[in-house]
Amino acid sequence: QVQLVESGGGLVQPGGSLRLSCAASGSFISINAMGWYRQAPGQQRELVARVTNGGGENYADSVKGRFTISRDNAKNTVSLQMNTLKPEDTAVYYCHAHVYVSVWDDRSHEYWGQGAKVTVSS
Repeated sequence: QVQLVESGGGLVQPGGSLRLSCAASGSFISINAMGWYRQAPGQQRELVARVTNGGGENYADSVKGRFTISRDNAKNTVSLQMNTLKPEDTAVYYCHAHVYVSVWDDRSHEYWGQGAKVTVSS
C-alpha cells in the first residue's frame, strides 16, 4: 500500500505565504507524476500544480507566478510554496501521485492524501 501524508495547512492573511509538504511511503517501485489539487466548498476538485519525475511542471493559470511546486525524488516528497495568497485560494489541498507499485504491473496507480485545509482570510 502507498500512503501520501500532507502537512502545512492553516490560516493565513491575504498576501501571506504557506508551504504544503507531502511524503509518500509504503511499498512501491517508483513514482511518476506528483502534484497538488484543491477543492473549495461547493466546487469541483481542480489541479493546482504537478511535476513529473523528470522535472516537468505545469500550473493552473490562477496560481502561476504565485505558487511553486518542488519535488525530491530521493525522499519521495513534493512541496507547494504558496505566496501572495488570496481569499479565493481557500480550499482543501490534496496531494496526488501516480505510482508504480509492482514490477509485474506496468500501469501507474493513483493515490491521494487526506487533504490539508488552507484558509486565507483577514
